[in-house]
Amino acid sequence: MTRLFNLDPQLLQDSILLAISMFFLFLIMSYNLFNPARKFLEDRKARIRGELEDAANDKEAAAKLKAEYEEKIKSADKEVEAILAEARKKALANENKIIAEAKEEAARIIARANEEALLEQKRVADDMKQQMITVAAMMAQKVVSQQIDTSVQASLVDETLKEMGGSTWQS
Repeated sequence: MTRLFNLDPQLLQDSILLAISMFFLFLIMSYNLFNPARKFLEDRKARIRGELEDAANDKEAAAKLKAEYEEKIKSADKEVEAILAEARKKALANENKIIAEAKEEAARIIARANEEALLEQKRVADDMKQQMITVAAMMAQKVVSQQIDTSVQASLVDETLKEMGGSTWQS
């Protein structure tokens, strides 16, 4: 009889020995190679998990910071509006103050101009009186030159004084 595939006891013994050595080789390799590879993969998973947790924490912290900054921006906008309102009030108060000072200065200038006008009127009146006195003196000189006597001269002076009035010479 012919054997199928050469199955003889030597082949079976070699096959069993090969299987046992492969099993021991698998155990040794799993101890030396697979366990470190598994440990490396577990460490990598843990590191990635930790990085994801850190990223999530950082994202939450960033969201909190964003909310805080938005709140600060809103409060800064409110502060800006308050400062601008205060500046407008101060500007309006300064404007009113400047206008009031300008009105007071204008009133002082007008009062001074009125006083100067009154003084000018008085000066013109005094000049006119001086001219009248000069004319009267020239007239008196002409009359005197015609050689009138002292009684006529005294009566002319008395008449002139009565016409001019006593108050004219007192002012």
